[in-house]
Amino acid sequence: MPAADSTPTVDATLDSTPTDPIPAPEEGRGPSMDARIIAVANQKGGVGKTTTTINLATALAAVRKRVLIIDLDPQGNASTGLGVDRKQRDRNAYHLVMNETTLSQVTIATPIPGLFIVPSGTDLSGAEIELVPAERREYHLKDALAAEPRNFDYILIDCPPALGLLTINAFVAAQAVLVPLQCEFFALEGVSQLVRTIERVRHVFNPNLEIQGIVLTMFDRRNNLSDMVAADVRQHFGDKVYQTVIPRNVRVSEAPSHGKPVMIYDMHCAGAQAYIHLASEVLRRERQVVV
Repeated sequence: MPAADSTPTVDATLDSTPTDPIPAPEEGRGPSMDARIIAVANQKGGVGKTTTTINLATALAAVRKRVLIIDLDPQGNASTGLGVDRKQRDRNAYHLVMNETTLSQVTIATPIPGLFIVPSGTDLSGAEIELVPAERREYHLKDALAAEPRNFDYILIDCPPALGLLTINAFVAAQAVLVPLQCEFFALEGVSQLVRTIERVRHVFNPNLEIQGIVLTMFDRRNNLSDMVAADVRQHFGDKVYQTVIPRNVRVSEAPSHGKPVMIYDMHCAGAQAYIHLASEVLRRERQVVV
């Protein structure tokens, strides 16, 4: 696993209780419409998509990036994994997607400095059906995000495990897609379908959409199959695949039940360190995009 540019340090205030939903911008910095929007997507469930979203966001926040997670998965695992109480989800991503509220009205602070979330809600599961007859149905999320200034460096959208209208809305709103890919036998078949969908969205709705990268998850060095899948994925997608791999790690599995990212639950475990390295790779690629 490659060394990161620098290891982010996690602020001691991570365990503090959030008070102000949206803190004032940092001194000398005003609201920005230039937030980099990355959809984290894979149509297959159980691949580490939500775990990657919340831990990548935490690592970016640890290096003083202002990060927003939009929990677009009706299961709400990103919201649960960040300790968002059910009572805080009355106004959620559903109301944002259906253009019933503004981004600032549904954004809440997490206990992690610099990290915010638009939580999911059970009513989000009905959005797929309600969007079908709607005008500009593929653009609802993009329109909602463009309606007011966004004081964030990164917006990560945790997509549902399906290629429906919610995921399409995420792709239309985003500049890039990050694909978590489990090291298992059918991995390539699934990601090939996802890539075809991204190509269609690029052609029809969003010509600027790109694949930011593919991250191999649940990698087991004791299993030859993991090495074989990793080699196949790298052969097919080349440098689109991050060098960092996310290992199978019991601490990563335990962390969500405590409402914490693994970087907060156990920063020194192998899984947490892998996500720190992944964040470093993401930032390097983002600098290349800017250049």
